[in-house]
Amino acid sequence: MPRIGPGRPRTRPDSLAADKAYSSRANRRYLRRRHIRHTIPEPRDQRANRARRGSAGGQPAGFDAERYKKRNVVERTINRLKNFRAVATRYDKRAYVFLGTVTVAALVIWLRT
Repeated sequence: MPRIGPGRPRTRPDSLAADKAYSSRANRRYLRRRHIRHTIPEPRDQRANRARRGSAGGQPAGFDAERYKKRNVVERTINRLKNFRAVATRYDKRAYVFLGTVTVAALVIWLRT
């Protein structure tokens, strides 16, 4: 995360969007402790276990469906970029050459749509 002005780069993102595989109490607790907003859907079995425990199960996890939809768009875009062999395998030695490769691939995708 780049920082505006002098100093070392930020290590904490503003928010995080993940899929159901990362929905655990430990992960959510870690994110809350570091004040990172998160959008992680709760699996059906976790919801059932929490409901079964009653008031001891805690509150339902907050979930913003609109933010989760944006995560899906990003994931599909990355998958489309991976259709280009040079991007998927990263043969380029230098970072600026790889950035140019990704830029050309993104332009081709944009022009095809």
